[in-house]
Amino acid sequence: MKLVVVSAGLSVPSSTRLLADRLAAATAGRASGPVDLRVVELRDLAVEIAHNFTNGFPGRALSAAIDDVTSADGLIVVTPVFSASYSGLFKSFFDVLDKDVLAGKPVLIAATGGTGRHSLVLEHALRPLFAYLRAVIVPTGVYAASEDWGAEGLAERIERAAGELAVLMSALTGASTPPPAQVRPSAPAPAPASAESGPAVPAQGSSGSPGPVQVAGTGREDGFRVVPFEEQLAALRV
Repeated sequence: MKLVVVSAGLSVPSSTRLLADRLAAATAGRASGPVDLRVVELRDLAVEIAHNFTNGFPGRALSAAIDDVTSADGLIVVTPVFSASYSGLFKSFFDVLDKDVLAGKPVLIAATGGTGRHSLVLEHALRPLFAYLRAVIVPTGVYAASEDWGAEGLAERIERAAGELAVLMSALTGASTPPPAQVRPSAPAPAPASAESGPAVPAQGSSGSPGPVQVAGTGREDGFRVVPFEEQLAALRV
């Protein structure tokens, strides 16, 4: 599974990147298989994002980031809070993506801020944005204020959100892989009637009248065979 982290932190070191790394480690630890982890630092792409708006063409680094997001099985997106919402750099990156890139893709939303009073940014800004982009948003979002680091509760929220993302990634990755097709062997063709055998004689019932004819291998007396749904589905996949 491929997990991509999008971090919009601006400083070095960054609490936004720290939260992103903890979420990524927790998700990888709960995944059902090996995880290919990629990190997209938007700080390094700021100039190329701006140029993409003016000329319509992404640079090499921005193209690589877009490819990573497009091919990801799951996303972790983390932004600092600016003016009670996500940062402009964070929003600009998702503005340059194709509108269908995130459709059906599991996304864990997270944010950092200087005070706990901004914690609702997850619900009034981030969740509506990714709902509009038709992503599958993890129920638990994670907000980390300055006072949350080292305090009780943050680690539990990280683990709960990571577990939910890992389950969604495993479920959707498995659903996108069709089972191997099962080819039903064809029934042998009936032997042609011999001219020497004479005309076919209908079966006689107990009263001497013609009775129903049972066609071999059909399971029904009228000559029709009921094909189970599983066989019909397997035939469509061939």
